[in-house]
Amino acid sequence: MAKKGNRTQVILECTEHKATGKPGTSRYVTTKNKKNTPDRIELKKYNPILRKYTIHKEIK
Repeated sequence: MAKKGNRTQVILECTEHKATGKPGTSRYVTTKNKKNTPDRIELKKYNPILRKYTIHKEIK
């Protein structure tokens, strides 16, 4: 049987992309441990449309 743990899948979306007005979105899917990090996470990830590293925040 599969383990039921505290790890959940989250979606990270770029914060700078909406302000530029360019089409498309930059999103990443990752997992986090809800027990250790109950708040929303922010990571610097690469945005291929803007061609630079930007801050991606957790959505939902």
